[in-house]
Amino acid sequence: MVSDAIDFHTPKELTRTRMMTDMKNIEYRIIDTVDGIDFEEVAEILSFYGLSNLDAKTQKTVFENSYVTIFVKADEKVIGVGRAISDGITHASIFNIAVRDEYRGHGIGKVIVDEILKRVEGCNVTLYTHPKHIGLYEHWGFKRLKTAYVIFHDESHYKEAGFID
Repeated sequence: MVSDAIDFHTPKELTRTRMMTDMKNIEYRIIDTVDGIDFEEVAEILSFYGLSNLDAKTQKTVFENSYVTIFVKADEKVIGVGRAISDGITHASIFNIAVRDEYRGHGIGKVIVDEILKRVEGCNVTLYTHPKHIGLYEHWGFKRLKTAYVIFHDESHYKEAGFID
């Protein structure tokens, strides 16, 4: 449940309160700029889920070069991330949706995806995810593609992880 109180601190930051299942309120901020983000935390979250093994400096470059970046912070700690690359007109691809384990199951991932979708409205959107999370995104309205192909730089890693046959 998101509270009705939405506080705009800057054009790039939105604060919301979410009721967690343990009946505690958590105030979190949605940030769509890389300014002030601790990329050590970003790298840690993405690595935990096997989404990326890049170091913090490289992650910063990846997010800076993205069309949309969304970070969710609580108590000044990054608790969720996501990004999209896009031409801004016809196509966008979403990557790196991840939420700290202790915050999973409370809708933070959906908030991240929804914030990205708002910023690429009008585009056809693809979403790249780990094979074990396919059902989640189908539940949110995404459909599996029948016509996509990929070339991975480390094919054996992606085969072992279940991304390709």
